[in-house]
Amino acid sequence: MIWLELAIIRRALIGCVLTGFLTGLIGVFVVKMRLSSIGYSMSHGAFAGAALGVAISANPLSTSVLFSAVTALLIGPVADKARLSQDTVTSIAFPLNMSLAFIFLTLSPQIGLSSEVASVLWGSIISMTNRDVLYLTILCVATPTLIHMFWKELFAIMFDRRLAEADGLNTRPFVYFIIFLVGIVITLSLRLVGGLLIFALLFNTASTALQFLQEMKKIVVVSPIVGAVMCVSGLMISLVFDVPVGSCIVLVSTLIFAISVLLSPKRKRKEGKELS
Repeated sequence: MIWLELAIIRRALIGCVLTGFLTGLIGVFVVKMRLSSIGYSMSHGAFAGAALGVAISANPLSTSVLFSAVTALLIGPVADKARLSQDTVTSIAFPLNMSLAFIFLTLSPQIGLSSEVASVLWGSIISMTNRDVLYLTILCVATPTLIHMFWKELFAIMFDRRLAEADGLNTRPFVYFIIFLVGIVITLSLRLVGGLLIFALLFNTASTALQFLQEMKKIVVVSPIVGAVMCVSGLMISLVFDVPVGSCIVLVSTLIFAISVLLSPKRKRKEGKELS
């Protein structure tokens, strides 16, 4: 029995490190490209997909990927083809996905906080499987590799998208690429953090690093480390107090972000300029 508990904790610990790394890395692009509303809609699209999987007794990962892909298509290529602003599409996609998620959870035959429904909502260390860890590991290798391959284009878009387009760069494929990547990262992180909370981890990690750093290469390196620390700290608190791991991770990440704002050199410089 002890060995089983140790195996679960070890798997959760590895999952926390990998999830923190991924959300910290992709969160930089969400924040710097001003894709916060898109990230929010993507997280709830994945949540709705996972809820559907629970309701029909299918693999939540498969249905979550499906919903994430559809949401990404609506926010990206479909919105551009229809000449709709991304804000308009995300404003429609968010309540739609949330409505579907709660309908699916209501129809679930496994209602109860000890069931898989709880892991979809708040995250659960018990729900983490070896397959989840394997997928996260593959994504942790693939994501930095792809970002390195397209770093010049992504950096130009983060610096100023309009200026990048004026220089002849077709920015849409790269923005679509980040949107789809956000969906995949969120989908694989749902079991640990939960669909209602995952977006906070995306935002808090990158925003914390941005309080102290300005050079993008350093931010891209530091933010995943911050994310891993946040996730592991949340896991430890969850184990000590026996509360949902996703909630603890978000609380820790929010606290760390709040402290970083208070200690931020950028904030102090702004205050100094205002006083002068």
